Amino acid sequence: MGILQKQWGVWLLALVLLASGCVGSSEWIREQGERGASVVDGVIVEPWGEIDGEEVVRYTLDNGSMKVRIINYGATVTECLVPSAAGGELVDVVLGFDDLDGYREKSPYFGCIVGRCANRIAAGKFELNDSSYTLATNNGPHHLHGGNRGFDKRIWESKPIQSNRGPGVELRLVSEPGDQGYPGEVRAAVRYILTGANQLRVEMAAESSMETPVNLAHHSYWNLAGHESGSTLDQELLLRCSRYTPAQDLIPTGEVAPVAGTPLDFTTSRAIGSQMDQLPKPGEPFYAGGYDHNFVVDGEEGALREVAVARSGKTGIVMTVFADQPGLQFYSGNFLDIAGGKGGASYPQYSGFCLESQIWPDAINRRDVAGWPNVVLKPGELYTHTMSHNFSIEE
Repeated sequence: MGILQKQWGVWLLALVLLASGCVGSSEWIREQGERGASVVDGVIVEPWGEIDGEEVVRYTLDNGSMKVRIINYGATVTECLVPSAAGGELVDVVLGFDDLDGYREKSPYFGCIVGRCANRIAAGKFELNDSSYTLATNNGPHHLHGGNRGFDKRIWESKPIQSNRGPGVELRLVSEPGDQGYPGEVRAAVRYILTGANQLRVEMAAESSMETPVNLAHHSYWNLAGHESGSTLDQELLLRCSRYTPAQDLIPTGEVAPVAGTPLDFTTSRAIGSQMDQLPKPGEPFYAGGYDHNFVVDGEEGALREVAVARSGKTGIVMTVFADQPGLQFYSGNFLDIAGGKGGASYPQYSGFCLESQIWPDAINRRDVAGWPNVVLKPGELYTHTMSHNFSIEE
């Protein structure tokens, strides 16, 4: 029996503890073979297409106030319906598509889980334990979000679950040895839970058979005025981050710098676009087309703490993000230019923003830099990552 088989129950137990009482559905085994929509422990389960004969399933979580829909292709959140200040009218605050083809053919990581390693690895290369590894390069010369066929492009094993916080979905994936060039086999699991307090909780875990970089991230594009409402530059953002990691060609230089006195200072709430004209222009050093920066989260790494607050004056929706990771990538949707979104919506530049809690980018190549967080997962260790999106209304 391999190490992953021996320890499967270890990380699953840890996930159970993270979820504070989640239990598997006793009805799920009976429901798996049935076609058509069904309700399992309060979760709507329905087929949503197939890929090479393998079924894709959609789950609807409903707490009586909010609704969240998730598919097992990419462990992707396709809809997040949140009550607004307008009499509680539900507003869908994530960008996405109406069908599976949209996610397969033109999604810029809408709503998915990215891995094995989120963000960029410089030149798609790293060394570990006297061995050199070359990864798939899918972002110019660099490796991004797990490569050409990362976790976002895989069908996850999935099932509905019930917890003392509310309904949820558990998804599992095995990343084979050599997947996209990475060493070892990794087993990953994700749980989405919709609580009665209008919190969308994302719990991630992984274990590996060999030392390998692991850095999972949730990658929804948010627009708190509604997915179809256009630019988010007037929406306000606060980041609990007093430092950031400067980057050249979106690869960190190794420096950690204060945000004070720069257009990256969101330590007090302000409109996303209010200082964007102060960012580097095309052809200038550090140009990113807008915000695409890794911020250093204040507070203790590993502690679930407030990392960001976003709000829309149009809907009154406030999203407060909590996470336990050392970094937060804020991306302002600089290169969005998508037609045919949900309901025929267009998603132009800056029409959605991402808040990706994570280990810092290119950490595998910064292991000799003091203070850089560890990204290497060893056999027998458990990687965990928890974030929570808490929704409320500001009158």
